[in-house]
Amino acid sequence: MSTLHTMKRITATLLILTATLLSANAGEKGFKKLFNGKDLSGWRHGGNWEVLEDGSISRKGKGGSLVYTAAKVPDNFELRFEWKVSPGSNSGIYYRPTQYEYQILDNGKHVDGGNPRTSAASLYFCMAPSHDATKKPGEWNTGRVVCQGTVIQHWLNGKKVIDFDYTDKQFAWNVDLLRKRGGDLTARGANLSLQDHGDPVWYRNIRWRVIRGSEDIGHKTVQPVKIAPGVLEKEAAKLKGILERRAKAAAKRRKK
Repeated sequence: MSTLHTMKRITATLLILTATLLSANAGEKGFKKLFNGKDLSGWRHGGNWEVLEDGSISRKGKGGSLVYTAAKVPDNFELRFEWKVSPGSNSGIYYRPTQYEYQILDNGKHVDGGNPRTSAASLYFCMAPSHDATKKPGEWNTGRVVCQGTVIQHWLNGKKVIDFDYTDKQFAWNVDLLRKRGGDLTARGANLSLQDHGDPVWYRNIRWRVIRGSEDIGHKTVQPVKIAPGVLEKEAAKLKGILERRAKAAAKRRKK
């Protein structure tokens, strides 16, 4: 092979690599990193979260959620992050007040994986993803949350698995289900929170950007996967228990 031919191949390879890097950087334009990869500056916790040598955040014991206190979540935003769990683990990312949660879960070995509405990447107890796009426990997943006005999108490993407008009448039942559990999809102004559910979980590369009102986020409704009748019965029983406990707690407060 001639020297000239070799140089041409090297040049072509470098051009491809440069184009790839430029494309990746363009995709990250406007994002603010919420974690510096070294310590938990800007985050509040109970001593139960730590930064590992690889720059990821890990839960190491009891103590509560890891809360980002440096700024509130913007009203219209895109959040990107990576996550992984151990077999059977459960966690979540709260991005708005009153139980706005992107579910983090091992669908295969945790009981919540049996109901799509509480499975990984669901809007917990409200909207199921279109399908299961998770990787195996111990492998890194990529997640995205996009919120603009009344539209909510959840992405998992490059797949848009939730995209709905919560004012759309076809999803009124889902919205009401979350309301009964105490959730309010109109709420804004939360601190981002990584849930401590008592299980091993890891996060890294957490960042967000503000979405302008005129930006086209490519909203196109994604239908949630259908839920089996037997699963719906269990869900109804769970909700009944939640409401009964809430009623008892309210009655106890009134007696005081």
